[in-house]
Parts: sequence; structure tokens; C-alpha cells
Amino acid sequence: MFITLEGPEGSGKSHQISGLADFVRERGYEVLTTREPGGTAIGDQVRQVIMNMKNTEMDPRTEVLLFCSARAQLVDQVIRPALSRNVVVLSDRYGDSTLAYQGYGHGLDLEALRLILGFATGGLKPDLTLLLDVDVVEGLRRRRQSGGEWNRLDAYEVQFHQRVRNGYHELAGSEPERWRVIDANASPEMVQSNIRQVVGQRLVPIK
Repeated sequence: MFITLEGPEGSGKSHQISGLADFVRERGYEVLTTREPGGTAIGDQVRQVIMNMKNTEMDPRTEVLLFCSARAQLVDQVIRPALSRNVVVLSDRYGDSTLAYQGYGHGLDLEALRLILGFATGGLKPDLTLLLDVDVVEGLRRRRQSGGEWNRLDAYEVQFHQRVRNGYHELAGSEPERWRVIDANASPEMVQSNIRQVVGQRLVPIK
């Protein structure tokens, strides 16, 4: 099974994915966690270019192609081989991020983006996508206070991040069978509990 976590900045995906991995292991499954952009040696190098605060002149189309180059490597080198071994793959972001950020956020053509995503991933889509939804201002406040990496995408104006959040909700509404929305404004413990409840409905414990 391929499960992705999506959401605006500060939604807590990176924190929640480790607890979810523990839960899946407790149910008897082998688990692999990864992130975007990155997850491979090549992808991590691409990540440095995308996130670097020095690269403020980067065109949104360049963002798309860089993200998708890292994604293609991740799918081929990591995700597909794991799925072929019946490993449950958990990814902190995937192709829906491109639609939300570069599509809804920057206003690039969604159908063109879907074609590029299809090429980069070979058509691989998640079985389940969890949208960790958080208020934009609260999410950005969390990011600043976390002491973690403050990157070029974080630094976009609040209106951009609001368009991204709205885009995520449109994506979730268009594929309700794949998406589940989790209120990430709640406490981390409650968010993890809600995530486990959703995933537990899809993964029957292995005896």
C-alpha cells in the first residue's frame, strides 16, 4: 500500500509520519518512509537547489521540473521496488504537492502539470492520501517556531499559501475515495489518533 501525507506548511506531516510508521509496524507490516523532494542521493541534491533561499529568481516552471526530476528518481529507485515487495510506503509529500503549490499556488495549468506528473511517476498514484489541514497563519507560525529549515517556498507570501490550502481542498473533493482530511489544528496526539483511525480501516492486522 502506498500512503502519502500532504498539507500546507506547518501541518506536522514530518512529525506525524514517524508515529504512523510505528502504528503500521505494530499491525505486522514492513514499512518504508520517505519524503519529497529527496529520498535518494540525487533527489537530495535537487532538494538543495529547490529550497535554497538564494534561488529567489526561480521560475515556477523550473520548480515543477526540478520537483518532478527528484520524484522520478524516487519512484524508480525507492517506491516501486518497495511496493513490489509488499512493503507499505509512507511518503511525506508526493505529486499532489505539485498540483497544490505550482498549480493552485502559482497558477500553472493543471492539465499540463498532470501530464508531467504522469510521465515522472509512470502513472503511480497513492492508494490513500491524508490531507493534514491547518490554518495558514498558524502553520507558518509553527514553521518559524520549530527551529527547522525555513526555505524558499516557506517564504512565499501568505496569499500564496492560502491558495495552496484551498487547492488541496479542491483536490480532496475531486477524489474523495482516495483522500481523507485530518484536522491538524488539533493537538499532535489527537492528529496522530485520527490518522491511525483512518489508516487502521485500510490495513487489517497481519495475524
